[in-house]
Amino acid sequence: MFEAADRSDQRVRGRKGVVLIHNAVTYLIKGIIRLTCRVHDSELNRVPLRGPFIVVTNHINFLEVPLLYTFFHPRPLIGLVKVETWNNPLLGGLANLWQAIPIDRDNPDLTVLRRALAVLKEGKFLAIAPEGTRSGNGRLQPGHSGVVYMALKSGLPIIPVVHYGGEKYWRNLKSGRRTDFHLRVGRPFTLRSGDRFPSRRTRQLMLQEIMYQLAELLPPDYRGAYADMSQASKDFLVPQNN
Repeated sequence: MFEAADRSDQRVRGRKGVVLIHNAVTYLIKGIIRLTCRVHDSELNRVPLRGPFIVVTNHINFLEVPLLYTFFHPRPLIGLVKVETWNNPLLGGLANLWQAIPIDRDNPDLTVLRRALAVLKEGKFLAIAPEGTRSGNGRLQPGHSGVVYMALKSGLPIIPVVHYGGEKYWRNLKSGRRTDFHLRVGRPFTLRSGDRFPSRRTRQLMLQEIMYQLAELLPPDYRGAYADMSQASKDFLVPQNN
């Protein structure tokens, strides 16, 4: 009995230690970002402190992952991260600390889906970048429909969150200037589907509507593949209250 109690105490101390390390690293990285960026994050006040929600965002470069994670904190945000990240011991360690879910973009499998749904069942935020790869220049690229499947499977609201300005980070850093990093948050919505298994065509239309929700929050020069806002519709979107 005493041995079991000792093991339980060790596990509790271990969890507390992990939490302390997590918070220390998170606040350190947030501080470094604040030194090199002016982060315009007032719209994050629109994001509830608790989930579950699916967060869809655009994908520009490396900066958005640590920035979104640290500025969402203490909201529990878990992201889908390319499996190649773990090839770098430092980045892989950070991904583990932040409980990121590795995804093989060339060979996606059901394990990713199960882990993502488990995150949502735990009341957390699941972050997905439908573009799947970095743009580098900040202009929206065509999305992939995995986010539609996730939203339909979970039935949970989607919160569109966009950012821009980070594409200038390295150029500004080399010249000793801080980067203006803008965060914008849209209104949550769910997807409406009359069919239990919507057709591929319907899923593509749903994806297009999600991507136009991101485009609407971005300045025109950043809308890329979704620049023609006359093509935007909301036939499958059901607005939600915050």
